Amino acid sequence: MKMKKRQKKPNLPSTVTELDTEDGSKVYVVGTAHFSDSSKKDVVKTIQEVQPDVVVVELCQYRVSMLKMDEKTLLKEAKEINLEKLQQAIKQNGVMSGLMQMLLLKVSAHITEQLGMAPGGEFREAFKEASKVPFCKFHLGDRPIPVTFKRAIAALSFWQKVKLAWGLCFLSDPISKDDVEKCKQKDLLEQMMAEMIGEFPDLHRTIVSERDIYLTYMLKQAAKQIELPRASETEPRKYIPAVVVGVVGMGHVPGIEKNWNSDLNIQEIMSVPPPSASSKIFKFVMKATVFGLMGYGCYRIGQRTVRFILSMPAAQSYLQKLTEIRSQH
Repeated sequence: MKMKKRQKKPNLPSTVTELDTEDGSKVYVVGTAHFSDSSKKDVVKTIQEVQPDVVVVELCQYRVSMLKMDEKTLLKEAKEINLEKLQQAIKQNGVMSGLMQMLLLKVSAHITEQLGMAPGGEFREAFKEASKVPFCKFHLGDRPIPVTFKRAIAALSFWQKVKLAWGLCFLSDPISKDDVEKCKQKDLLEQMMAEMIGEFPDLHRTIVSERDIYLTYMLKQAAKQIELPRASETEPRKYIPAVVVGVVGMGHVPGIEKNWNSDLNIQEIMSVPPPSASSKIFKFVMKATVFGLMGYGCYRIGQRTVRFILSMPAAQSYLQKLTEIRSQH
């Protein structure tokens, strides 16, 4: 049934890049803008035209929940950045990476508020359409977000972290739906991020270039030939080329094309480097700030409570470690 529906010469949107593997498999990469209605239509049309064996999307297991949430709930979630989300992000990714995740969520929330549109619509459409194609598999193709954040944080100096956080905190430029469509050749969110991280080549490497490599690797894995069913164990194995649709941000398409014919090893870009001295300083500064706010609140209640807080072993330990770090620099 799928073979009959599959078009020999599919009529594809201009945002689709066609790639071939050595064994004859085909990969159709749909470049999208994450807040675009026309991108959703491009994804639907491509999947319907090529009837793929596998659909790969630019998501990891930490963001898979957006596939099954309705638009109204997602819109509400994207707009609400609260203390509970911050605590969850820090618990999941650590202090530095958790704070970075919340700042990036703030960027996404800013776009969501301006456009009244929840992010990831093209991925949800891909998920729905893939379920309509017989025997089509659905793969998550992006590097786990904690790895990306931790590698990004490790690439920055203390002052670069402060500068980036400042830029993200005070993002307020107005955005229209026309702006999104104009950015179809370079995804809006990634374009905004590129403007902010342009001064930090190492950050661009970890957030964009390394993920280009990872996405390419996952697309090539998905495009391995498919083994046909055998009537018996003695029958020789037969394979046919696979058809894959990849759904990624437009900003990743050039990198995927660049890496397509290279031998890729993702072990190096999956490792998380140990925290740098600047990361330790920033982490202790943040914790000291929290204790400071707690202490100030308690001071308003009474000096006895202040003495109690300062006598806590945890508070003394953080203050001592912060002193040691400062003395080393």
